[in-house]
Formats: sequence, structure tokens, C-alpha cells
Amino acid sequence: MSRLYVAAVGDVSAGNLGVARECAEHEFRLPVSYLPAIAEPPGAFDERRGQYRAVDFLLAVVKSSPGDGKILALTERDIFIPMLTFLFGQAQLGGVAALVSTARLRQEFYGLPADAAVFRRRLRTEVLHEGGHAFGLIHCPDRGCAMSLATSVQQLDLKQDAFCAGCRRALAERVREYRGNET
Repeated sequence: MSRLYVAAVGDVSAGNLGVARECAEHEFRLPVSYLPAIAEPPGAFDERRGQYRAVDFLLAVVKSSPGDGKILALTERDIFIPMLTFLFGQAQLGGVAALVSTARLRQEFYGLPADAAVFRRRLRTEVLHEGGHAFGLIHCPDRGCAMSLATSVQQLDLKQDAFCAGCRRALAERVREYRGNET
């Protein structure tokens, strides 16, 4: 069966995994199950930057695939790729794995008081964004769409935790195709 899995890479709260699962079930309309936690990849920490290499984490997610679905993984770690200062997440376009980092979704990261509602909305938005990439969606020009590109928290906060009409239609088509690939 074509499924969607939610997993932690390292320590992630059950509450955050629950938000991701609920969001994924609602928007991707597939059965969603939890996978056991995935170990943080050894050697992924870059001491010079004080961050973790996103590609190492994404490869660890791919390697943990049970082979019958896509995996949406969460990490608490601050991730990067060499050409960018940081990432909110990374995914294989049309692939098996999507990764969301919660590190920069928290107000506390920016020296502000914690705000659970803001954090949950940001988390849902990024779950949709990276999950959308795993289903083959590309960046959307609609700044309010979850699929629009965000390279700062200010841009992230302009997005909704929902797809625009065009991305919603494209996602529905991709999910139908994905279900059609069941053997």
C-alpha cells in the first residue's frame, strides 16, 4: 500500500510528531503511520558552522525507508547545505524522503518569547512544503501558498499552512498517481 510515514531523526517530541502526522493525514489524504526514530547520522555535525548537514540527515531518512511509502521526518537540529546559511527543510523532489527542521521554527531561536501557536503553524506549513516536494510539487509564485519559497522566517510567516488552489489540484493529481502505483 502506498503510505506516508512520520519519523523523528534524533529526539523529537511526540507532540511535534503528532502535529506532523495530523497535518499529513489531512492534506495528503493517505494512511500515515509512525516509524521508529532514526539515529542522527554520525559525522553530520559541522563544528565550524555549528549546524548539521541536511544531506546527511536526508540520506539517513532514505535508508530507513520500509519501501512502501514516503517518509516525512522531523529533526530538532539546525540544518544547512553548503550554499545556504540554513534550511527549514529539504526533500527529494518526487522522491521517498522529506525532512523538516524545527530549530528555526521556534520564536526562541530569534530571542523572542515562546509562542506555541506560531510554532505549530510554522511546523504545519513546512510539513506541507517539504511533503509537497516529495510528491513532486515545485516552488509556487503565490507568496501565501505553503509551496512558496521561504529563505527567512519573515517569508515563512507570510505563507499559509495550506496550499493555493493550483498546488492543491497538482497535489491531488500526484497523490492519485502515487496510489495508482500500488501493486
